[in-house]
Amino acid sequence: MVGLEITMSDAPASPIAADPPVEPTRTTEPHYWVWVLCILGLDYFSTLAYQPSITFRETGKVGPLATLAVVFVTLFGALPIYCYLAGRSPVGQGSLGIVEKLVRGWRGKTLVLILLGFAATDFTMLKALSTADASVHIINRDGNHSKHFANWLKDCTKEYCGDDIADPIDEKLVVTLCLSAVAFVFWFLLRKGFNRNVLFMAVPLVLLYLLMTAAIIGAGIWVIAQRPEIFHDWLDQMQRGDFGEAHAGDDGWWTVILVSLLALPNLALGLSGFELSMILMPQVKGELGEQPPVTRIWNTRKVLIVAAVVMSLFLLGSVLVTTLLIPPDALKAGKSADNRALAYLAHGGNLAFDEPNLADGEQARPAVLPFSGVIFGTAYDIVTILVLCLAGTSVMTGLAVLLPQFLMRFGMELRWANRWGVMLILFALINMGVTIVFHASVDQQRGAYATGVLVLIACAAVVTVMDKRRTQEESGGMGFFGFLDIAYFSFVAFIFVTTMLAVAMGSAAGLGIALCFIFAILTMSILSRAWRADELRTMGYEFKDEQSKFLWDSLRLADFPILVPVHPGLTNHDYVEMEIRAQHQLAREADIVFLEIEIDDPSDFFQTLILEVARQENRYFIKVTNGASVAHAIAAVALEMSRYSKPPGLHFGWPERDMLSASWSYLAFGAGNIPWKVRELIHRAESDPTKRPRVIVG
Repeated sequence: MVGLEITMSDAPASPIAADPPVEPTRTTEPHYWVWVLCILGLDYFSTLAYQPSITFRETGKVGPLATLAVVFVTLFGALPIYCYLAGRSPVGQGSLGIVEKLVRGWRGKTLVLILLGFAATDFTMLKALSTADASVHIINRDGNHSKHFANWLKDCTKEYCGDDIADPIDEKLVVTLCLSAVAFVFWFLLRKGFNRNVLFMAVPLVLLYLLMTAAIIGAGIWVIAQRPEIFHDWLDQMQRGDFGEAHAGDDGWWTVILVSLLALPNLALGLSGFELSMILMPQVKGELGEQPPVTRIWNTRKVLIVAAVVMSLFLLGSVLVTTLLIPPDALKAGKSADNRALAYLAHGGNLAFDEPNLADGEQARPAVLPFSGVIFGTAYDIVTILVLCLAGTSVMTGLAVLLPQFLMRFGMELRWANRWGVMLILFALINMGVTIVFHASVDQQRGAYATGVLVLIACAAVVTVMDKRRTQEESGGMGFFGFLDIAYFSFVAFIFVTTMLAVAMGSAAGLGIALCFIFAILTMSILSRAWRADELRTMGYEFKDEQSKFLWDSLRLADFPILVPVHPGLTNHDYVEMEIRAQHQLAREADIVFLEIEIDDPSDFFQTLILEVARQENRYFIKVTNGASVAHAIAAVALEMSRYSKPPGLHFGWPERDMLSASWSYLAFGAGNIPWKVRELIHRAESDPTKRPRVIVG
């Protein structure tokens, strides 16, 4: 293709200016992949704060083996999928961008908008859940200060608003809402995207969090190594089928394996973080100007591999230590280790056994981890709370980066929302509403969060299979190893889809929130697209060859050419020319240019036209492809011609359709009601009447 030096950005300004098709990344400065790993860790590694407690409540003593299943699915399922997607979508759109390519037209656009609704659910619930868990760490350290404040606030609410509004207010809800307000302050750090200011806070914070967590896990493993009977007793319990109060059953390792696999849907939060890695991909540094960006793709895969391996080791170690060392009663709902198992160990919480007598006659004392206590525990609480708060804010920033990439290209006007952070403020209000509805409960919110996580991962798995199959078919067929590759990823997709369905059926709240987001996104997209239907929507031109560019430049400089739009594939141009000259009373010496428009995908909002110009005898032919709308393509070509010469005349035959069906055909399929629509587009795009191409209908 030959590019046109002058694009539609040089054309006269439209009263309703068009947005660029894809909003540029909020920061153009790429970063070293390790630093991007730390930004991803705010989301991914923050689940260590509550995942061990959730694992124990769901699986009891079998938790370490159930976590081993999660680790296996992570390393051999999710990781290969997203490493593949990193190579197929290096601009950061992930599986959603590939869905748009695999399923074209309105079906593809609608499917992407639905998946965006689940992405919004995923990120919104992560922020709400992270803030709720941060409040748990505060409440268990704050003594009675937060309780006194909550009681005072409840009394004030009861006095001025009544008992019905005051009844839901308690300490956890008040602390969570206060943390949500404080976390919003971090928006000023993240409002311009994942820039250098974010790195200055995220990198040392995540590294410190991992270091302190590793110290707790290491100390726990050291204690287990010093008392091997703890591990041996646990193995005996697994052999007997004694998994805890909720899981006592038949003995044998097959039962253990079955329980571990059945628990996978309830432990899906350990898989979060992969979708954010795709959004962060443009932030990863690569070779400048490299196309395709092989270095950036490989560095992104480093981020994915290291993050998955580190998380797998930390998750497995944390669940093993907390399951074997913390008393089961402390891990129950509402108890001291609930949703803060690692913090419980950091504070020196009592272990599940007592220290032996230190001397004859001396009473045994409760055992704790080495170096744990008030100072270390308080420091660990502070770091954990900061990580949890920043995790929620970072995913909201990621969502604000992801949505415009699709919504603006689909026709939604978002410039006003991005100028003052309206989108982030809106999602902050939604998060506060979700917190109130779920009463700031981690357990009530995790089902909705897991639904969003698994829908996106299942979509990524299915898209990977479809894209691999299409790629192999285009390359000339599927060999034996290609068949094994497809079979493997199909099995992985089956696991994720099954897990997603199991979680979705058990979490009506997650589906409800997703449906609300989907309805809002679809409604705003339809209304915005209808409102912006009269924008020119043309971003520029390309040419099929040098000859086309030469003839186009010649036509642009010609005085008063006559443009006659015709249907694609017309063969009897002599008859059409005769009819046009007779009906429009054109002189025989007047040159006629036939304009043929072929629509590519009418669901696209923006179009970059590809022009092929040819001359046969005394006629010129302009064939325009890659258009999204016939009327917009005709108006764009006519306006471009009028910039350098007298405005051309557009000669149409009278349309046979009625106004209603023509308008619907225009909005849905880019064709219909063409003469009237071309005139409207020209009048809106060109304010000078002397430069407007004339529209003549005969």
